[in-house]
Amino acid sequence: MIKVENLYKSFQGKTVLHDISFDVQKGEVLGFLGPNGAGKSTTMRIITGFLEPDAGQVSICGQDVAQSPVEAKRYIGYLAESAATYQDMRVQSFLNFAAQIRGLIGVAKSTAIDRVIDLCHLEPVLHQPIENLSKGFRQRVGLAQALVHDPDVLILDEPTDGLDPNQKYEVRGLIARIAQSKAIVFSTHILEEVENVCSRAIVINEGRIVANGTPDSFKAQTSSGRLDDFFRNITRSVKEQKTLN
Repeated sequence: MIKVENLYKSFQGKTVLHDISFDVQKGEVLGFLGPNGAGKSTTMRIITGFLEPDAGQVSICGQDVAQSPVEAKRYIGYLAESAATYQDMRVQSFLNFAAQIRGLIGVAKSTAIDRVIDLCHLEPVLHQPIENLSKGFRQRVGLAQALVHDPDVLILDEPTDGLDPNQKYEVRGLIARIAQSKAIVFSTHILEEVENVCSRAIVINEGRIVANGTPDSFKAQTSSGRLDDFFRNITRSVKEQKTLN
């Protein structure tokens, strides 16, 4: 459902993505792991059509994102890193707006909004301005707008960033509930989330994919059996590895 082929991207002469390729099938939750600055958010933005790659291509459900952007984006739900919303809007109004721009009208729109309100547990804050909400509720609103049109593909960029442990647990549970019917890419640097939520993971470091497999296969490559040890080993910079050796 998601096919990423040979992506390259540079900013001001610095290469931030180098030959990134992977695919994600229906029912998969792909953890996209890497240290800060590794290229995770840049990859997410290219997949969703917010950035153009210097080279390479992305297709969503058979639609090329560059050649057929409108058609491709119909299949995508996107939660950006900052959970972008209109802060002065009330939650109910914002979800109504999100449904409208996704082409939902009439009963279909009302049903879709009711579904995501229930799914994301937004009933207590429906009539509050988004700017007055806690970080946890703002993230839930961001997830709701990403899900309102019931997309086949879900792109989540750091969806639990800044949430407390209870809120993280709720978001992970939500992802697990919807995972079977969608292809999900879940960008994070929190290793616990990869173990608890993801069926497969890719590790990106300095713009390159350095590992692709299941969390269990990663842990099996360390003497400790710990995912954090694998992550530290695989994401050391070339310079650091030479120093250590």
